[in-house]
Amino acid sequence: MAQLCVALVAGEASGDILGSGLMRALKVRHPDVRFIGVGGPLMEAEGLQSYFPMERLAVMGLVEVLGRLRELLKRRKALIQTLIAEKPDVFIGIDAPDFTLNIELKLRQAGIKTVHYVSPSVWAWRQKRVLKIREGCDLMLTLLPFEARFYEEQGVPVRFVGHPLADTIPLDADRQAARQALGLGEGPLVALMPGSRGGEVGRLGALFLDAAQRLQQLVPGVRFVLPCANATRRAQIEQMLAGRDLPLTLLDGESHQALAACDAVLIASGTATLEALLYKRPMVVAYRLAPLTYWILKRLVKSPYVSLPNLLAQRELVPELLQDDATSEALAQTLAPLVADGSQQTERFDEIHRTLRRDASNQAADAVLALLEER
Repeated sequence: MAQLCVALVAGEASGDILGSGLMRALKVRHPDVRFIGVGGPLMEAEGLQSYFPMERLAVMGLVEVLGRLRELLKRRKALIQTLIAEKPDVFIGIDAPDFTLNIELKLRQAGIKTVHYVSPSVWAWRQKRVLKIREGCDLMLTLLPFEARFYEEQGVPVRFVGHPLADTIPLDADRQAARQALGLGEGPLVALMPGSRGGEVGRLGALFLDAAQRLQQLVPGVRFVLPCANATRRAQIEQMLAGRDLPLTLLDGESHQALAACDAVLIASGTATLEALLYKRPMVVAYRLAPLTYWILKRLVKSPYVSLPNLLAQRELVPELLQDDATSEALAQTLAPLVADGSQQTERFDEIHRTLRRDASNQAADAVLALLEER
């Protein structure tokens, strides 16, 4: 067999992690495989020849994208031309659907096999995108089982490969060891996780701190830990803490340590809820958006739940307090009983963890190679 050439494009750090794991698994099966495309430092360390720095793709938010739109479109056009000329055996778009789905469509039309790794939230909103995916994608690799069911119903070839986080997070995290590592002693401990982006922390930070103050009345001796995504978030939280008397430890990063150490979590809706589930920590999920954004999304979103634990359980396993329902009083009242005993949530968390723990990188590599053998 001729040397295998695999093209990959990742647009952000989470994609770089997934891509490097997949590349490692492919190298075990094809030691002389060649990798081209766009990726970050982890993918480059596995041997990717990256055509330009991944940072050029990592833009968040509509306004930021508009400022960079011309550059992004130009880069995408050049990338498509380069890849059609290179004729890789397969192209794998990792997440970043607004950038990669279009590349997949053009390459598939040029006769190159295409794979998309990590489903966009088409099952929740903008369901019409599934038509573009069906047209541009030979295979969809999903991290979650309910996503695979959705694609099967829509006639898109799909494989559920499991979630890499479920492979790396232990089935039974050591709470004592985590507390020792963070210098935290005994007694009830609640993690506050208002999100990693400035806007999220702006909308939820003070609310979570208010809820923590109320929780002190309901749970004697409770203490708090809050992991800050970066120095800017830390400064933002410190400003909100001014004038408050809270037994709170701020951490730089270390969100996994915080989850391992705590008894319960007050958490913003997002990927972190999946991490809390995998650490088997009972949680209350809260979210607030700008009123107009919320009004629009409420009409677009087809899913009955917003948090991953509830989507995975297909029922309301964890309380979701959204928009006007997310008051400090409601959050504290809902969280208080979970600090003492959250076993109703956590027993199901364990089942879900085992379902997601499938050795994702190797599953993905096998699925990609099976696709190539179909010729």
